[in-house]
Amino acid sequence: MGLKLRVDGKEIPLNEFVEKVVGGSIVGAVTSLRGIKEDWEKIEIEISK
Repeated sequence: MGLKLRVDGKEIPLNEFVEKVVGGSIVGAVTSLRGIKEDWEKIEIEISK
């Protein structure tokens, strides 16, 4: 699994533990939603304030 974090356009490096925890949480939440196919390829999330 690949995970990239960007804040205001700057990429923030993630260690393996954080990548697994955050990535796994996002994948678990998204794949539990109705209408999401098991063979998904890419999940994109954008958060603005």
